[in-house]
Amino acid sequence: MGQRTIMHIDVNSAYLSWQAVYNLQSGATVDLRKIPSVVGGSQEERHGIVLAKSIPAKKFNIQTGEVIWQAKRKCPDLVVVPPNYSLYMKCSNSLKELLTEYFPTIQRFSVDEFFLDYTGMEKDYGDPVETAHKVKNKVREELGFTVNVGIGYNKLTAKMAGELKKPDMVHTLWSHELKTKMWPLPVEELYMVGRKTHKKLKQLNILTIGDLAQTDVKLLMGKLKSFGHLIWCYANGQEESPVFNGSHVPMKGLGNSSTIKFDVEDRETAHKILLALTESVATRLRDADFACRVVAVSIRTNELNTYSHQRKLLASTSITKEIYKVVKELFDESWRGEKIRHLGVRLTDLSEKEIIQRTLFDEKNQERYRILDETIDHIRERFGKYSVVRGIFTDGEVSPLIGGVGEEDYQMMSSIL
Repeated sequence: MGQRTIMHIDVNSAYLSWQAVYNLQSGATVDLRKIPSVVGGSQEERHGIVLAKSIPAKKFNIQTGEVIWQAKRKCPDLVVVPPNYSLYMKCSNSLKELLTEYFPTIQRFSVDEFFLDYTGMEKDYGDPVETAHKVKNKVREELGFTVNVGIGYNKLTAKMAGELKKPDMVHTLWSHELKTKMWPLPVEELYMVGRKTHKKLKQLNILTIGDLAQTDVKLLMGKLKSFGHLIWCYANGQEESPVFNGSHVPMKGLGNSSTIKFDVEDRETAHKILLALTESVATRLRDADFACRVVAVSIRTNELNTYSHQRKLLASTSITKEIYKVVKELFDESWRGEKIRHLGVRLTDLSEKEIIQRTLFDEKNQERYRILDETIDHIRERFGKYSVVRGIFTDGEVSPLIGGVGEEDYQMMSSIL
C-alpha cells in the first residue's frame, strides 16, 4: 500500500470567528477578531472559562481554558461574549457541506475539525497543496471565516501540520519533514500530551518531540504504560487509522455545566437547575442531528468535592423529557445532601438520529414529545431562546436555559484519531 495523503481542516479560533462573522452579518460594526475578545462564561456569575480567544487577546497572554476573571485581570477591556452552540453547529455543518463539493470521504473530528482523505485523487484533482489553498480560500470567501489546512501521510501528521502556524495557512508534514518541522517543537505541542504527561516527560528530561521520538520506548512504557507507546509512535509520525465518513465516533459527547450563583441546599432547586441544563444540551443534541445512549450527572459541593453518576439507556433518544427523567433519577440516587456549588449534565454514546433503533414501546407518546421538542426548537430559533419558557421558571430564581461553560462544557472530540 502506497503513502496516503490526508488533510486536516481546522477552523481558526472557531467559536470566536463564527460569532464574529454572525455579528457582522447582523449589522455589528466591530469585528471581534480584531479586538481583545474571548468566548466564555459570565464573570459576574462566578463561573466560566475562555473557550476561544482573538489574536489581539493572545497578545495579553490570555489562554484557552483560563478562568474569565483571570483573563479580565490581564486585559481589563477584554470583550467577553457567551457561547452559542446552536450557531456553532450550523457553521460546522455549512463547512462540511462546502467540503463535500471537493472530497468524497469526510470525517468530522470535532465541531471545528475535519479529516479528509485525498489519497488517489491527485491524478484527477491535482496537487494536494494547490487543492488545499483552493478550499481554504473558498471557505474564507463564501463563509467568512478562515481555516488552516494540514497535509500529511496520516491523520496525526496532517493534524500536527495544521498547527505549525496560524491563521489562514496551508502546511505539509511529510515523512522527510518530521525531523525539521515537528521534532524541534516543545513536547507539550504533540497531540495527546497534556499537562500531567508533560510534567512526567519533563522529569525524564524529555523537552521536545524529537527527544520523545528518540527515547527508548521501554522506558516510556515503564513510566506511562501503553500510553507511553502511543505518544512515542506519534512522536515518530506513526499512525494508521482510516478516515471514514460520519461523526459517530469522533463526537464523544455534549455537555452543559454551571457554577451556581448561590449554594443549592434542596432537591427542588437542584432539579430546576438540572432541567435548565438538560433543555440546553438536548437542544444542541437535536440541532446536531444526534441522539444519545448514555446520560451522566456531575455534582460539585461547596467544599469542591466532585462526584458523578451515569446510566446507559435501552435505546438512543434526543427527547428532552426522556433525558431529564434520567437526569433527575441519577441526581436523586447520588446526591448525599451536601450544599451544591456546581451541576453538570453530559450526553455521550452519540449516534445519528437516522440510525436510531426504536423500541417496541416507542409509540405515540414519544412521537408526540419529538414533535413538541422540534416545534419549541423552531420557535426559539426564530424568536429567541426565551420565547418559550416552562412555567416552573417563571419565579426567576433559575435561568430557563443554562448554557454553562464550565470544565465539562466543551464540544468534545475523540482522543483516538
